[in-house]
Amino acid sequence: MLFSRNPSTGDKELFGEFLINAQGEDVVAGIRTPQPIGALKEVSPHIYEELKIVAEKLERHFKDMQDIEFTVERGKLYILQTRNGKRTAKAAVRIASDMVKEGIIDARTAVTRVTPKEIEQLLHRQVDPSADLSSIAEGIAASPGAATGKVVFDVDEAEERGKSGEPVILVRPETTPEDIHGLSRAAGLLTSRGGQTSHAALVARSLGIPCVVGCEAVNIDLIGERFTVGEFTVKKDDVITIDGTSGKVYPGEVPLIEPSMHEEYLHHFLDMADMFARLQVWANCDTPEEARQARKLGAKGVGLCRTEHMFRESDRLSIMQQVIVAEKAEDRMDALEKLARLQKDDFVEIFEVMQGLPIIVRLLDPPLNEFLPKGKDVAKKLAQLRSEGRGESPEAQRLEILLRRIEGLQESNPMLGFRGCRIGVLYPEIYEAQAKAIAQAACELIKRGVDVKVKIMVPLVATGQEMCMLRTNIERAVAEIAESYGENWRCKIGTMIELPRAAIVADEIAEYADFFSFGTNDLTQTTLGVSRDDAEGKFLAAYVRLGIYTEDPFRTLDRKGVGALMKMAVEKGRSAKKDLELGICGEHGGDPSSIAFCDCIGLDYVSCSAMRIPVARLSAAHSSLGLLN
Repeated sequence: MLFSRNPSTGDKELFGEFLINAQGEDVVAGIRTPQPIGALKEVSPHIYEELKIVAEKLERHFKDMQDIEFTVERGKLYILQTRNGKRTAKAAVRIASDMVKEGIIDARTAVTRVTPKEIEQLLHRQVDPSADLSSIAEGIAASPGAATGKVVFDVDEAEERGKSGEPVILVRPETTPEDIHGLSRAAGLLTSRGGQTSHAALVARSLGIPCVVGCEAVNIDLIGERFTVGEFTVKKDDVITIDGTSGKVYPGEVPLIEPSMHEEYLHHFLDMADMFARLQVWANCDTPEEARQARKLGAKGVGLCRTEHMFRESDRLSIMQQVIVAEKAEDRMDALEKLARLQKDDFVEIFEVMQGLPIIVRLLDPPLNEFLPKGKDVAKKLAQLRSEGRGESPEAQRLEILLRRIEGLQESNPMLGFRGCRIGVLYPEIYEAQAKAIAQAACELIKRGVDVKVKIMVPLVATGQEMCMLRTNIERAVAEIAESYGENWRCKIGTMIELPRAAIVADEIAEYADFFSFGTNDLTQTTLGVSRDDAEGKFLAAYVRLGIYTEDPFRTLDRKGVGALMKMAVEKGRSAKKDLELGICGEHGGDPSSIAFCDCIGLDYVSCSAMRIPVARLSAAHSSLGLLN
């Protein structure tokens, strides 16, 4: 038995085994130990050479790698059977790429030979599917890949141990922007709450680390530094393995398969896929490092640069908190000036990395619950000052004011509260400061001869009046900076369509927008009336099981509901402005089925996290070729 190419690696070599003085069933049954096919060179060189010639003829005839059964009787070679051979994802990409170069198949055929799921397998470590394993819990698969490490519960400890090279799995009920220093050093992340679009999931995907969220069976005791699943207990420093592709959690270390795709074959294959795709694939990235990775993976632009994610580091987070809690405009302006300087430097680097390609910067959309200082920590510090007899000190007075402000800003439902463009309307200085920072970065680079194609995006717009007001403010701020640099620079200004009302009045909003980008994370949440962070761990899985939803709507677009609103927005938007640019930057931008829908309704691009770009590129090609629907 042999394969015309190596089914594991795709190398162009005969791969198989044989037995002398035996029948085929002896090989299959494993009752004797066969010899590798390469040994036939010594046993019978002419038969080996004849096999090579026949294998190549069969490949060219059937235009695919062959799985061949043969026998030799009295020195004569007989081919008993041939069929297209099964192969690994790695081999599939290599064989498809090589066969195009060898003229056996064309690029179109090659692109159809590999599935988006196979591409995903090549990019991340995976749990060995042949291993006999039993998981202790299962949550929501939030960021693909598998990781093994010692359990830690403290974010600072995760940072310290991760810096030293020790693989740790950070286990938390949920995460906040203040935790980024620990998340960035962990090998993997496990949370008991949250969903596909929770803070933990979004950050893990942007960092490229495996993540399982919403694992409600995991009961975490942060003080005792342990978690329980039923009667099973996992303590700090115990080893676990998490699988962000399946959502499963395993005790101890389990066999993992390392990604081993040669970049040259993957890039060649995806470049062929791009030839057939109508949709472009852009990236969601918030830092220069993510932009570099996205460009390396073939992104044709940045569809979402979330400015609030630039404040994950603790030193920046404190300034961001000053902006949010400031009661007076002058106090807010002091903090904004600091933020603007920091952001301008970030923008310069990102714009330079992506030079020549479009990049959409979204203005601040901070859910206050994620960025507010923790009231209990402020109260604790205040209580300590009072116990020390310093209750009337300036510091205590500052903390009292801060605590009142935090309490005043607390919201029952912050995702539907004071966020997005509502902040820009009531505090125009915030968006104007950001627009100026963007313009400064662009003008500096233009002076240096860098090709900058930046656009500004306003989040959570629901009315034409909001868009008109904010566009006027942004244009004024940009013009002021451009004039100071002696440049006649302007940029396109658009909005996210993430509320049902925005889709319904898309023609009204399009009068003041150069582009729409569908924020389908929020659009799904607001259309279905479902909390994206809570529902996945509570009832969505049961709804899918019961057939109420065919798929989790936060993973694959709900075409009848959310999709209908998107289609309406496309038609209404382009009826008001024919050249309106349209894209998607919600989490669905990396899902094959959702990509096919976006292609169907006429979007120009999909944008997704950097590590999903290869999957999205192939999905876009498969959609154009009619392989996805």
